[in-house]
Amino acid sequence: MKQINRFFFKSIPSALLMSALLISCQSNSNNATQQSKYVLPDSLVKTLQLDVVNTAPLTNTVTLTGKVGFNEDKVAKIYPMVSGTIQHVKVMLGDYVRVGQVLGVIKSSEMAGFSNELVNAQTNLNVAKKNLDATRDMYNSGLASQKDLLAAQAGHEQALSELNRVKRVLHINGGNTNGDYIVRSPVSGFVVEKFVTDNMSIRADNATNLFTIADLNNVWVIANVYESNIGLVHLNDNVNVTTLAYPGKSFKGKVDKIMNVLDPVNKVMKVRIVLSNPGYLLKPEMFAKVALKDNDHHAAMCVSSGAVVFDQSQDYVLVYKSPSDIRIVKVNVLNTIGNKTFISGNIQPGEKVIASQAILIYEALNS
Repeated sequence: MKQINRFFFKSIPSALLMSALLISCQSNSNNATQQSKYVLPDSLVKTLQLDVVNTAPLTNTVTLTGKVGFNEDKVAKIYPMVSGTIQHVKVMLGDYVRVGQVLGVIKSSEMAGFSNELVNAQTNLNVAKKNLDATRDMYNSGLASQKDLLAAQAGHEQALSELNRVKRVLHINGGNTNGDYIVRSPVSGFVVEKFVTDNMSIRADNATNLFTIADLNNVWVIANVYESNIGLVHLNDNVNVTTLAYPGKSFKGKVDKIMNVLDPVNKVMKVRIVLSNPGYLLKPEMFAKVALKDNDHHAAMCVSSGAVVFDQSQDYVLVYKSPSDIRIVKVNVLNTIGNKTFISGNIQPGEKVIASQAILIYEALNS
C-alpha cells in the first residue's frame, strides 16, 4: 500500500473563507474535467502493469511472538540413584547420545553395600537349601517331624525371596557388582543440560539433575497471545513460524494446545505449536515469530497491494478501461497479507486496476 503526504493550510480569516471555498469548488470541477480528459502517455502504457480484481476467502493474520523449547514429552532428566563421587564423565553439552550410552560412573559405597547384600543373600540361600535337603531326608527316614520339614521349607523360601529382592534393588541401581553406579542415557537425543564434572561429590537426595537428554526431532514453540487476539486463535489452526536465524525460511505447524489461562505477570495466554525439526535447525531458546491465519470463509475482493493508493486517510484504486478512461475509486482496506490486499467498495470482480506507478498516475489525474 502506498501513501501520499499532503500539506494543509491552517485556518484563514473568515473574510476570505467563502472565497477560498468558491475557488476550491471551481478547482474540483476543473479537476474532474481534466481527469476525464487525461490520457495516459505511451511511455507509461508500455511499462504499465495491470491487476485484475479477484475474490478470495478473507483471511485474518495474527502475528505472535514466542520461543522454541524442548518437546517436554521427549525429555529425560537424569538424577543420581545413589550418593558418591562421579568419575569419567564421558559427554559434553550438545553431544548426541544413544539409548544405553554411558554418560558417567559414580563410585558409591551404597553400590558396594548392595553387592555385599547380594553375596550374603546367595550364601543364606545355599545354607537354607542344604538345610531343606537334610531335613527332607530325615523326614523320609522318620528322624524329623513334619513341623521340622515345614520350617526348613519356609526358611528356604524366605532366603530365595530375599535374594530376589536384593537382585531387583541391584538391577534398579544399574546391576554393577564392583561398587560402581553406571549412569546411562535412557533415551536417544542431545545433551541439553549438564550439571556435573569429574570428581564431583553428589547425593541421591539432591534436587539437581545430572544431565538432561532431549529428542530434538520435534520441538515446541510456546507463543504469547494477547487478550485482543484470543478470539482469533483456535485449536489446529495452521501457522508459519520464522526465526532470526533463518529469515528466508518458514516452518509449518499447527496449534497443538491452548492454555486457557492468562499469565498473571504478562497478561497473555500461551499456545503450543509442535514442529518437526529436520536437520535440527531449530534450537531451544530461539526467538520465534508465529503467523497464524484465521480463515472465516468470507469471500472478499482482493488486488495487488501495489494497486492501492493512500491519500488523506483514505484508500483508492485506479480502475483502468483504456489509456483515456481511468477513474479513481475509493475503497476500504479489509486486510493485507503479503502482496495481496483485501478491499471493499464500488468496484466489481474482473475489473482491471493499475498496479504500477499508481501514485504518479493518481497525481496526474488530480492535477
